[in-house]
Amino acid sequence: MEVIEITHPIQKEQFINENIAMALGFFDGLHRGHQKVFEKLDEIASREGLKKAVMTFDPHPSVVLNPERKRTDYLTPLPYKLEMIEEMGIDYCLVVNFSSRFASVTAEAFIDQYLIQNNVKEVIAGFDFTFGKFGKGNMAILQALDNHFNCTVVGKEDLNDEKISTTAIRKALKEGELQYANEQLGYRYQIKGTVVQGEKRGRTIGFPTANIEPSDDFVLPKKGVYAVSLAIGPSDQVYRGVCNVGVKPTFHDPNTSHIVIEVNIFDFDENIYGERVIVFWHHYLRPEQKFNGIDPLVEQMNQDKERAKYLLSVDFEDDISYNI
Repeated sequence: MEVIEITHPIQKEQFINENIAMALGFFDGLHRGHQKVFEKLDEIASREGLKKAVMTFDPHPSVVLNPERKRTDYLTPLPYKLEMIEEMGIDYCLVVNFSSRFASVTAEAFIDQYLIQNNVKEVIAGFDFTFGKFGKGNMAILQALDNHFNCTVVGKEDLNDEKISTTAIRKALKEGELQYANEQLGYRYQIKGTVVQGEKRGRTIGFPTANIEPSDDFVLPKKGVYAVSLAIGPSDQVYRGVCNVGVKPTFHDPNTSHIVIEVNIFDFDENIYGERVIVFWHHYLRPEQKFNGIDPLVEQMNQDKERAKYLLSVDFEDDISYNI
């Protein structure tokens, strides 16, 4: 896949010199709603004999348009979003820098410069996609330009009568509704990172942990304890474990400590400092809590471990998918 990074104004040498079908959207999470857009892109491009292209944006438009509620963490930070898009067989991915200058581009200029001059023959996007200054451009406007390109609108994808969306998934993760988040994604939520040195307190109480430093600005799930699985390095083997996300209030002041991700990997005794890992999030077990001493903490950790083992054994029997 050829990645074309664009800072407005787009330059002539950045235009794609062959006819393309293009999907438009931010696509954070590549959830089941986004997957419908990509399925339609593949269908139309194959039928019309066109190359497949995607246009996405970085950073999230809220950084420019809504500073009070700006979004700077992601379900799929850009490097990993590009990996997932490439795995879908896309030929070109245009990453447009969403700056104040780009936000001021009119809908008409966007259509002319980014679509018509870019050899776009088919446009595919969700029903709620907007573009141009003040978001005045919408899918109805694109559909009216059938003398330049065809436009296909993909309707909303529902789960339990609620629209699947990145916002809903983020909310579910922050509220500990992990199963609901995974159902909307269509795959297990994952965070990539590196194993780093920690306090090494866990090994003194019989629960050695791998401290995971996220490799990018991933959305962190609600503070608490989780059943997870872990891929280490390039190996296809997946290990099971129990994970704590939080500040370890039994040992630290919650007001001054930063959030850490710690995984106790079952039946595992290897030195993996510096290894790149992927944490797959299966089940939320309980909120993080402060214990009155080591003994009640260890007792609860043993209970968490047994519950996680049971839940993960069921998941692995069902052969639940890890990827799109």
